[in-house]
Amino acid sequence: MAWRLFFFAKTLTKPLSSRAPNPKPPKLPFTSRFSTSFLVTKTPKKHKKKRKKHDSPRTKPVQHESARNPQFESFIERDAYFRFLNRSKQFLSAQHEHVLRLDDAGKLYRELGFPRGRKVARSVARHPLLFQTYRHNDNKIWLGFTDLMEDLLEEEKSIMDSMETDRVNKVRKLLMMSKDKRIRLSKIHHCRLLFGIPDDFRDRVLKYPEYFKIVVGDDGNRYLELANRDPTLAVSELERQFMVDEDRAKKAFKFPVKHGKDLDLDEEDTRRLNLLNTLPLVSPYSDGWKFDLWSLEAEKYRVGVIHEFLNLTLEKRASIHHIVEFKEEYSLTKHTYSMLLKQPRTFYLAGTEMNWAVFLKDAYDENGVLINKDPQVVLNEKLYKYAEMREGELEGKSSFI
Repeated sequence: MAWRLFFFAKTLTKPLSSRAPNPKPPKLPFTSRFSTSFLVTKTPKKHKKKRKKHDSPRTKPVQHESARNPQFESFIERDAYFRFLNRSKQFLSAQHEHVLRLDDAGKLYRELGFPRGRKVARSVARHPLLFQTYRHNDNKIWLGFTDLMEDLLEEEKSIMDSMETDRVNKVRKLLMMSKDKRIRLSKIHHCRLLFGIPDDFRDRVLKYPEYFKIVVGDDGNRYLELANRDPTLAVSELERQFMVDEDRAKKAFKFPVKHGKDLDLDEEDTRRLNLLNTLPLVSPYSDGWKFDLWSLEAEKYRVGVIHEFLNLTLEKRASIHHIVEFKEEYSLTKHTYSMLLKQPRTFYLAGTEMNWAVFLKDAYDENGVLINKDPQVVLNEKLYKYAEMREGELEGKSSFI
């Protein structure tokens, strides 16, 4: 018994560090179940880096700031600003007596081109010399054209009549370039303003049975088909330029030859090799669509088609929506955007990567002004000047009329 007491007393005199560890962990101090102190010990999650809004194809400009052409870019802004004017002009022109109830107009934001959720009266007020609202006998407010706008429409009709032969030839050339020598009527009507084609062209083509036929396809749609091919029309603007100035035409395009690095060519030899593939001599009026899709000849053909397509437009430019409209007819691919970017000497792409427009640079002077203006383009420019005027500003400016 004595030795047990001696051993117990000796254990108590030992330092705490030499004692056996307590098998039970000490109790932690009480913390509220709503405490957030435990977050300190946790590693924060790695969040994915958000894509900058500027990097979105919807907003990212095609051209770098240092390479932008301000005049070309301003055309894109002008189109957006006058969207209501142009769409409303077309829609109201097709209505009886060129009028529409304002209540009905408020529901037609797509047809009239004003932002959804906004009041149409707000867009009408931006162009007081061209649009007006008035209260009719039925006590309803109606939207219509001013007398000035009606005069401009009469002038436009006169231009359409005088330019009918030119417009007929444009449509013939569009059909001759197409794969099957026919295009759906609805597509031509949808893009009619691009080429200056009148709204009633579907009735006018009936006067030219020697040029056109209207047929119903297997899909039930109506097509405008080429009746006869005219070799004198099947000459592209690019081919005409080549005959006038061969050296200038050769510099318009560049199709580098893909070759391995083991050729060990110096700069001059590379230039001479690439010179063999500068000018796309594949006519857009040929059967170039038969080439292998990814061959150099096929790319030359597609570039030539776009070049001629733009030459047929009023302002020598077109948006992605116009080009996509004729994708099947002209055997274009989804790589049209990148294909055009590779030809900066001839084409300029403006706008954003998702909503771009392509310009034919040779058709504009160094200040970005169209060199040869169609009468319809001159009228449109006059219309835009009136559209930016306020009431009372017209006095003393009769020279526009």
